Amino acid sequence: MKKANKKQTITFKKISALFLIIAAAVLAACEGPVGPVGPPGDDGISYAGSIYEVEVDFTPDDDYSVVVDHPSSIEVLPEDIVLVYILWEYDGTDIWRLCPQTVVLPGGVIQYNYDYTQYDTRLFLEYTVDELLPAETDNQIFRIAILPIDFVAQKSVDISDFNSLIETPQLQLNIMDKVELNPIIEIN
Repeated sequence: MKKANKKQTITFKKISALFLIIAAAVLAACEGPVGPVGPPGDDGISYAGSIYEVEVDFTPDDDYSVVVDHPSSIEVLPEDIVLVYILWEYDGTDIWRLCPQTVVLPGGVIQYNYDYTQYDTRLFLEYTVDELLPAETDNQIFRIAILPIDFVAQKSVDISDFNSLIETPQLQLNIMDKVELNPIIEIN
């Protein structure tokens, strides 16, 4: 009886070894050339931000300063970053520039600038010219972007290029239409 068990053990070992050799040969035969690199995938991180547009007139009555309340539909966290872009020109498409932006004139300079809080953004002009012209003060269009600080801190994000910013795949934007500034209601 012991001889039969020994014979079965040897046969089992031979079959196991033969199976391992065949498996190794099959796995080795499955290798081929490396395929092309696929498109970049989603790294699983996305950020939520908002952008809205305003048109303002800078007047001497307000010392060439306009306060824009953030729309109530947008939640602005204390750690969020607010960026302001001015519509600089139109060349078949809108050309936006990150503020502050400076215009050098023969009689001095004008700078379109801003500051912000969690509740509003103040747009203002700083200038050294004697007289501001309507082309420099009236119907100025701005886009106000409210972005998470973690998104802005990434080295790969170019915040100076508005079009690049809005096309960033990991940024999910709530882009609002033009927001009207506190309309004046006349009561008779």
